[in-house]
Amino acid sequence: MKSEREQIISLIGEAHTNGARQSKACMVIGISSKTLQRWMKADNHQDGRLESEHKPKNKLSELERQRIIRKCNEVKYANLSASKIVPALADQGEYLASESTIYRILKAENQDRHRQKSKPNKKVNKPYELIATGPNQIYSWDITYLPTVVKGLFFYLYLVMDIYSRKIVGWQVYEQESSALAADLMTDICRREEIKRNQVTLHSDNGSPMKGATMLATLQELGVVPSFSRPSVSNDNPYSESLFRTLKYRPEYPEKSFGDLTAARLWVTGFEHWYNYEHLHSAIKFVTPVQRHTGRDNDILAKRKAVYLAAKKRHPERWSGDIRNWNHIGEVYLNPGKSKNDTEENQAA
Repeated sequence: MKSEREQIISLIGEAHTNGARQSKACMVIGISSKTLQRWMKADNHQDGRLESEHKPKNKLSELERQRIIRKCNEVKYANLSASKIVPALADQGEYLASESTIYRILKAENQDRHRQKSKPNKKVNKPYELIATGPNQIYSWDITYLPTVVKGLFFYLYLVMDIYSRKIVGWQVYEQESSALAADLMTDICRREEIKRNQVTLHSDNGSPMKGATMLATLQELGVVPSFSRPSVSNDNPYSESLFRTLKYRPEYPEKSFGDLTAARLWVTGFEHWYNYEHLHSAIKFVTPVQRHTGRDNDILAKRKAVYLAAKKRHPERWSGDIRNWNHIGEVYLNPGKSKNDTEENQAA
């Protein structure tokens, strides 16, 4: 019994004998003329191309290749990339190969990575996951610029917030960035909020006021645990970044620059009152930060839930599913995904 391939060859041969063009017959069957020619060959298992193992005439010999490797590993060239080796050799009246050829040879020898004397890129691990289950456990702080009437000069807003309640627990506007000024602000906050030792973790980015000696010494004296973002990663400090955006997109934010320090402090005073006492924050179920900070949000959310349940009971046909979720948010995460306990368990294992 003929195979499908033999049947196709036979049909095309019969059509060709009867006067049809081979290419047209192949087109009707759905194969190319080249395929038919390959099928009709007695032995089509071997590569039919001529000089299939052709080697380029300009290929470097093994001796030349080893010479390039030795040259690149000489003391004066060992820390240079191919782009610098080639012109350096040319200055000495010597040419071995092009930059691309040297790159290719170094890559094959696994010598193309970090030949310079600079330190290799250091992997910076993501900060440990922090969880706040109540107020005055985790603070986030940062500094933002406030424009002045003098172009290029700014006032600096220092602002500390509680990530659990989103309450602004302290702020100040200064004419400069200073670790000592940040330390004074934190001392004042701990006194007003009656913070005990090892009660609060203070998270920030890696700016000099945050990591200055005066600030770190003050935190140690207060018993506040410092936490820092990865360098140049704003997502590690999202609460402060989000708060600054809210601040600068308020309709009341001055279109013109602040005339003096008093004007800047006066405006921030108004913003803090609105944000803490009037702003229904979407991330905490539309209660104000002060309501959540003082624990009054539990009763507010419970009353809202009762209102919704009563409305559903009166008109159940108007509800296709459950009522809106007014449950209290118990935990707030900073940099979720990597806990210190998990790391310690992995190391112990």
